[in-house]
Amino acid sequence: MRKAINHLSKADPILRAIIGRVGTYRMEYGPPEFHSLAESIIYQQLNGRAAETIFDRFTALAGDPVTPKGILKLTEAQMRSVGLSKQKSSYLRDMAERAARGELDFSKLHELSDEEVIRHLTQVRGVGEWTAQMFLMFTLRRPNVLPTGDFGVQTASKKHYKKRKLPKPATMEKIARPWEPYRSVACWYLWRSLDLKTK
Repeated sequence: MRKAINHLSKADPILRAIIGRVGTYRMEYGPPEFHSLAESIIYQQLNGRAAETIFDRFTALAGDPVTPKGILKLTEAQMRSVGLSKQKSSYLRDMAERAARGELDFSKLHELSDEEVIRHLTQVRGVGEWTAQMFLMFTLRRPNVLPTGDFGVQTASKKHYKKRKLPKPATMEKIARPWEPYRSVACWYLWRSLDLKTK
């Protein structure tokens, strides 16, 4: 990780200042499996605390770790009882059915390129590019992911790179060019920079 920090600090003076203020890199990773993607779906568009509560209730019924079999044994009413919307319940069921049929294979993901992983995961209803990118970063530990549509990354880029509005994907790509091949690490620092009280 020292190599990544050194590269980013040399390549981008703005990021060097952010790294200096944020401090040690502490990305928390999840295991690369079905359970992590189920968690990502449940966490979509919810704040951390609410999502955590729903996920804990869900695993109490489905089992921990979450498996396709665990989801498929649940009724619609049981899924709704833990706070899942009808839409998210359908996403989880779709994912479980695809995994049970062998269409979704987590054991092969580490062999695939980032683009191939995104294509493989987005076949599941409710899994868009952003969710697949978060899976690449936090579960498969890919070092060079740039989620151009992520609100936190956009907000931090607007603030630190003095943009008048949230940068569009092409602008984000341009800002991030010097970060390669460690764009995931740079994004983690941008997210953390939003927690700092200083300007």
